[in-house]
Amino acid sequence: MTYVVIGLGKFGFHVAKGLAQQGETVIAIDNDEEKVRDISEYVQDAIMLDSTDPKALREAGIADAEVAIVSIGVHLEASILTVMALKDIGIETVVAKAITQVHGQILSKLGAAKVIYPEMESAKKLVKKLVTNIHYETIDLSITMKLAKLTVPSFWVGVSILSPIFEEDFEVKPIAYKHQGEWHTSFEKDDILEKGDIIAVLGDSAHIELLSKKI
Repeated sequence: MTYVVIGLGKFGFHVAKGLAQQGETVIAIDNDEEKVRDISEYVQDAIMLDSTDPKALREAGIADAEVAIVSIGVHLEASILTVMALKDIGIETVVAKAITQVHGQILSKLGAAKVIYPEMESAKKLVKKLVTNIHYETIDLSITMKLAKLTVPSFWVGVSILSPIFEEDFEVKPIAYKHQGEWHTSFEKDDILEKGDIIAVLGDSAHIELLSKKI
């Protein structure tokens, strides 16, 4: 397979470099001489040309490639014209980067086999990661009472769920815990909390707030 990567910003650069590192044949294209020079040590061929010009693409031998990846994001007109030029010279599979949904819809209608939204996907992954890693959250049950759900802190790992330590040291009451994906609301003395478990505790607002500062 021969891949053509057009547009060598951060995304395009890493796509071209990554494909080359996987042993694929890569032709990298940009109209910026410095960007072409930077990628040249990683790919089979690096060319400076106007990717919106079908004639220039043909002369560079781009028509023989199986897949073209258009990574022009900021200049929407250049992105659109490049996809049109690639389809014009007979590239069957064109993957194009889009900045907005409208941009992506235009690229699809022009023949892009796949449209990707790197910025949107990165944002989604970051949000998912942040939400997944939230280890302490509270719910107000009344003006004075709160419920806290948290990843079992290190000082509770190895402690029985029925241990008096919760009420004596923290003045909160365990009401449920999650172990290996399953929630438990009835407890036995030998139910020992483990690293990675989730626990729900009930207490007055002041003590729940104090607990949050200790973990």
